[in-house]
Amino acid sequence: MIINPSIKTLTQGKMNRYMLAIATAKCAHLVTEEFLEQKTDAETRISSKEIEGPVFNYIDSEIRDNNAVEVAVRRIAADKYNIYDENHKLIR
Repeated sequence: MIINPSIKTLTQGKMNRYMLAIATAKCAHLVTEEFLEQKTDAETRISSKEIEGPVFNYIDSEIRDNNAVEVAVRRIAADKYNIYDENHKLIR
């Protein structure tokens, strides 16, 4: 599977591939947590008859319909996550 943008674009010469891989994994974990929170909230609201229909109708389509890593890469490219180096200096 090829995910755009490219590694070169994402690293911008400011970090290496390892740093990007770690940042992407951490961001993908956040995406997964976001999915689980929305799913749990929807299940709770459906069981209390507050809303009706399938659970997945109430989960953000970006995280419902895509792989967590793919969403993380897109969000990193869009600067929705800050990435810091080991000295806590902002990289991206």
